[in-house]
Amino acid sequence: MDQTLVSGGMQGTTGRRMERLIEGFARAVEPIRSTAISTDTAGLVAGEISLPVRDGAVPAYRAYPEKGTGLPVVLVVQEIFGVHEHIKDVCRRLAKLGYFAITVELYARQGDVSKMSEPPEIFSRVVNHVPDSQVMSDLDAAVVHARGTGVCDASRLAVTGFCWGGRITWTYCVHNPAVRAGVAWYGRLVAPAFAALQPAYPVDLAANLKVPVLGLYGEADAGIPVEHVEKMRAALAAAGNTTSEIVLYKDAPHAFYADYRPSYRREAAEDGWQRMRDWFARHGV
Repeated sequence: MDQTLVSGGMQGTTGRRMERLIEGFARAVEPIRSTAISTDTAGLVAGEISLPVRDGAVPAYRAYPEKGTGLPVVLVVQEIFGVHEHIKDVCRRLAKLGYFAITVELYARQGDVSKMSEPPEIFSRVVNHVPDSQVMSDLDAAVVHARGTGVCDASRLAVTGFCWGGRITWTYCVHNPAVRAGVAWYGRLVAPAFAALQPAYPVDLAANLKVPVLGLYGEADAGIPVEHVEKMRAALAAAGNTTSEIVLYKDAPHAFYADYRPSYRREAAEDGWQRMRDWFARHGV
């Protein structure tokens, strides 16, 4: 679940830059549930790439239809577990719908979370050391890459993210007003007590949000209480924002879309996926 335990500087990180993506699922999410969805690559161009960024290159994964041009672009933002098999599969699911989907390993400089077995270790050693400024820049680089492929219409740009990536979705939609639509899946809305490298959280950014964002949250999320969801709704209302919405699923826990985990709730997940598709279509993506 999305949380911040400690932060500050680069001390305590793994000290090893990731050069390749995780193969399979991250250790922290094992054993994998039988409900895990696996999307094939038939009719797709799909695989890992090295993405040029401002200080070198980081690994990323992209998937898109073999045929067609002018494809709309969706940035897919990882959970705390990095770009493992589930996030890659989300890209393939979107590609099957006609999107150019790309996800970037946003922890690449800070370390490899794939072998870490517990979320607190992932946070203290890696996640808490990832600056929002770095994340925004890397996502910008993914847009540049998409634009340069010759198969995309990067003006039709959307972003979606899960858990840690849900908060990043809200943040990126403020950072890049060229985004047409965002869908945030259970991302933290209110800042924890100490988050020096992640200074702005959605409730703080609501007044600056111009991009329509759909938030998908669970009523039974222990880490993101309903109180925080209501604070975000109030912040949007106070800003006069009538284009963003938040859906709260009754009895759904955190990570209800994560089909490979015990938290998966099929009904909420399928409804959220359809809402995301409709949201993108409504806003021209």
